[in-house]
Amino acid sequence: MNTRILEPLPIDPANPVAILSDLEDAIAGRRTFLPIPARDRPRAQLLRESQRAGQPIDPHIALVMATSGSTGTPKGAQLTPGNLVSSADATHQYLGGEGQWLLAMPAHHIAGMQVLIRALIAGVEPLALDLSDGFHIPDFATAARELRETDDRVYTSLTPMQLIKAMDSLEGIEALRLFDAILVGGAATSRQTLEAAEALEITVVTTYGSSETSGGCVYDGQAIPGARIRVRDAHIELGGPMIADGYRNAPNHEDFAEPGWFRTSDTGTLVDDHLTVMGRLDSMIDSGGLKLHPEVLEKAITDLEGVTGACVLGIPDQRLGQAIVAAYAGTPSPAEVIRGLSDLPRWQLPKQLKHVEALPMIGPGKVDRRAITTLF
Repeated sequence: MNTRILEPLPIDPANPVAILSDLEDAIAGRRTFLPIPARDRPRAQLLRESQRAGQPIDPHIALVMATSGSTGTPKGAQLTPGNLVSSADATHQYLGGEGQWLLAMPAHHIAGMQVLIRALIAGVEPLALDLSDGFHIPDFATAARELRETDDRVYTSLTPMQLIKAMDSLEGIEALRLFDAILVGGAATSRQTLEAAEALEITVVTTYGSSETSGGCVYDGQAIPGARIRVRDAHIELGGPMIADGYRNAPNHEDFAEPGWFRTSDTGTLVDDHLTVMGRLDSMIDSGGLKLHPEVLEKAITDLEGVTGACVLGIPDQRLGQAIVAAYAGTPSPAEVIRGLSDLPRWQLPKQLKHVEALPMIGPGKVDRRAITTLF
């Protein structure tokens, strides 16, 4: 049996397509990689150490994709070639066919990585934005026009914040309308954003998934071909050929107790095969004996006109046990936000509300909850 070593794979945000030949080797079962950010040395070192880069690994693993949680050591989802290919094939089947892809997200995260994988599976070379100093609408618009000229179907993946930024200018709106579908995930997309996109004839597909599921496997609340959804013991569980082969640094983890299934930390409802995600079970706030999913209040805040993002937390409180607090970004004043939440029960209103210029992020679409906590 050949010894396989987990190789670190630095990804330059200025030229992520440089790793395409490496990805071909991974999908063909010849090598195993740990994608790491080339220009974020602390994160790269954390991933090298926590995922044991340079040490032996099961040769049937293609990629070890780190989770992007804002607390604790990242776990490494072990993805096989079958996981990655089945996810890419199911995405193309759901969207109506293969096409050209624009990479507008960091490729060391699963959402960006899957853009590259889908392009490889489709036999096309993806177009990638230089994200070295952020996401810029003129560059996005130029790339969108270039793809549209191929006369093929064209796709991209964005975070809700990228979508909002693009919708804030005529140039961005015109670029968004060139895509046959825009996958939007990493965080919940507000109702006002989805309604505005529909009114502007922008085709948005909301996605739900994670590194453990090879990226999004639930589109617009429906399982993509081959994927399965169930809710057991309050947990959303996802199944199918795209489910990872456990964690690199947490073998025999209880979330993979049943082969082919992954138990998430989220809860939700499944009605007529349509999934509604309510929020994370491990972030439930208990305030004076009343329990609140922070995502419920976050959605109420982001649904307000002019709000571009929100984060709700519970902080220690001598009287309540936990006090509900919130930070948000956007144009409304704190008083306007509170007035906009007047339909909610009074106990759900934040005891402290901070207006910030921008929410700190960790990974595409992921708010750094630990950093927000320090504000309070």
